[in-house]
Amino acid sequence: MKVRGLRWWIIGLVCLATIINYIDRSALSIMWPDISKDLDMSKNDYALILNIFLVAYAVGQSLSGKMFDKIGTKAGFVVSITLWGIATALHAFARGVLSFSFFRVLLGLGEAGNWPGAVKSNAEWFPTKERALAQGIFNSGAAMGSIVAPPLIAVVWVAIGWEMTFILLGLLGILWVIPWLIFNKSLPEKHSWITEEERSYIMSGLEQKKEETEKPGLSMSAILSHKESWAVLASRFFVEPIWWLFVGWMPIYLADVYGFNVKEIGLMAWVPYVGAAVGSLSGGYFSGRLMINGASVDKARKRTILVGCIIMVLGLVATILAGNTPVKFVAIVAVVLFGFQFVISNIQTIPSDLFSGKSVGSLAGLGGTVGIFSVIIMNFLVPVITDNYSYTPIFIMIAVFVPLGYLSINFFAKEIKPIG
Repeated sequence: MKVRGLRWWIIGLVCLATIINYIDRSALSIMWPDISKDLDMSKNDYALILNIFLVAYAVGQSLSGKMFDKIGTKAGFVVSITLWGIATALHAFARGVLSFSFFRVLLGLGEAGNWPGAVKSNAEWFPTKERALAQGIFNSGAAMGSIVAPPLIAVVWVAIGWEMTFILLGLLGILWVIPWLIFNKSLPEKHSWITEEERSYIMSGLEQKKEETEKPGLSMSAILSHKESWAVLASRFFVEPIWWLFVGWMPIYLADVYGFNVKEIGLMAWVPYVGAAVGSLSGGYFSGRLMINGASVDKARKRTILVGCIIMVLGLVATILAGNTPVKFVAIVAVVLFGFQFVISNIQTIPSDLFSGKSVGSLAGLGGTVGIFSVIIMNFLVPVITDNYSYTPIFIMIAVFVPLGYLSINFFAKEIKPIG
């Protein structure tokens, strides 16, 4: 049996896993108005639970990066998604900060694997010129999950309540494992379902030779000895809070500022992620098209990131100046998240531009860890600043972070090219 375009089936499954990932992680924030009333919990409790999740998620990025390099993408995804599916279902039994925090730790450790796993899988299945597009397809899953989550969770919540909603959502990830094991039998050079034409196309388009992909990965100290690696870490530190501010706090913002309930959040909160989904695909396509037209990897990545950063800054300024109605606010946030995903698909691809084989997941995972620690700092600031002032200082802070992210790439990576 031969499957034409097998690499697109593989990235399609990774995209589906990401949709499930974001549905699962969004459930708590979307249902928080109801959960907080049932269990008498506050916004500060939510911030603490969110940050505990993010600490586990940050640690999990580095641990899972090493895990994927050690056991491979096939087994790595099975471990990750099974863990986060079980953790999601267990949320149904939480009754306070301690139990929610414990289950969020399990969720964070499991969900973290999706990102270094996707970077590594794309490096195995896609030639360099298609890699950012593949990363964009994968990242569009985060946006699509965020589009689907509010109305889906609101409808299910109305029908069966928040406890059973968590259990039902937890089953989605476990069911995903079945098609993953069927389609992802092995790497492209040995897969029995791949056509010879596609196998040759993939292998000829990889910048590293087979023997280089099979050699042991570099140690983390060796990876970090290259200045270019710090471009990934610094840029993710500055850029990551933009996405997480809206993922983690937009439902709370809509409840605080506009008095929305769970159903109203479900009707409105999905809109910005349409922009994010389009941005994911556009950013990957844009950089890939630049390479096809003769641009180097370095120029294509940096030019794409610059365009996305400009869009983000303009959107964040508009959020501060013009976000005075819920409809206007979510429309402007759609522009911001378009710019974010336009950028992040290319930043997340840089580890595979710099390194080969078993070093890719390690750098990708560490980059995720560094980015999340920046988000944790922001999450501690949000309830303090918003309770005493407003959300405006938070929007100003992340707007300043955007150009710092772009400048850090240019400072640390004079040229993005293979170095190890």
